[in-house]
Amino acid sequence: MRNLLFGIILLSPIMTQAGGGWTQDKGSGFYKLGQNIIIGTQYFTPDGSIEPITTISLYTTSIYAEYGITNRITGIVYFPFFVRSTLNEERIATGQVVSRGDSFNGLGDTDVSIKYGITKGKRIALSASLTLGLPLGATDGGETRILQSGDGEFNQMISIDAGTGFGYGIYANANLGYNNRSKNFSNELRYGFETGWSNEKLTGLIRFIGIKPLGDEGAPANTNNGVFGNRIEYLSFTPEALYLFSDKIGASLSVGMAFYGKRILANPNYGFGLFMKL
Repeated sequence: MRNLLFGIILLSPIMTQAGGGWTQDKGSGFYKLGQNIIIGTQYFTPDGSIEPITTISLYTTSIYAEYGITNRITGIVYFPFFVRSTLNEERIATGQVVSRGDSFNGLGDTDVSIKYGITKGKRIALSASLTLGLPLGATDGGETRILQSGDGEFNQMISIDAGTGFGYGIYANANLGYNNRSKNFSNELRYGFETGWSNEKLTGLIRFIGIKPLGDEGAPANTNNGVFGNRIEYLSFTPEALYLFSDKIGASLSVGMAFYGKRILANPNYGFGLFMKL
């Protein structure tokens, strides 16, 4: 499939490990050091077609943590503490430089969430979350002032998760959220579904995530192409495998792809992580 996508840089890590409808028990936690890589050579235009672009790359190193404040309340933080964005130099056949390369290192936009377990311990695990997106990333990095590590807007998202187990280690979870964005960015409907299988050591899953901008097209809040623009739209799927080396420590591998997209890079998002359960 050539329609490949960086699946969301802000939401995906949360949906990846936040436990769906399940909350952490009091005092327990999950902690992950993650690395995500996207090398963008193509771009989904506003009409959904794909065009080649000058290669732009994004490397995101992050900490993800969730902690059981009580048996029903879980605190969640996603902190991309190192984001490197690069733009390749472009030359014509004669070797003449058309546009110079550029790079930028900085913090990324950070998410802080509180999740409440509505049906803790029931057959269907239902939970509600409030997520605050803190604009710690830059919107004008590098010498060109066009490289980004965030979108520059403060957003607030409410979401509901519902998950259940079917026996034999099989589970499923559905998610629906409304994302309120500032600075003239369009609000968003976010939705997802995840299913997988797990035993004592190995977990395999596939996750579907969608974003749908709401309201009229209007003027975009910013015109930068790639990951952090306004009115981004996509439906992505991400297979992932997690393996426990011991009772507490493990590793994960994932790759995010898309069925379609608009206003976003059209290349895969590769993820690797080391995690600990306490």
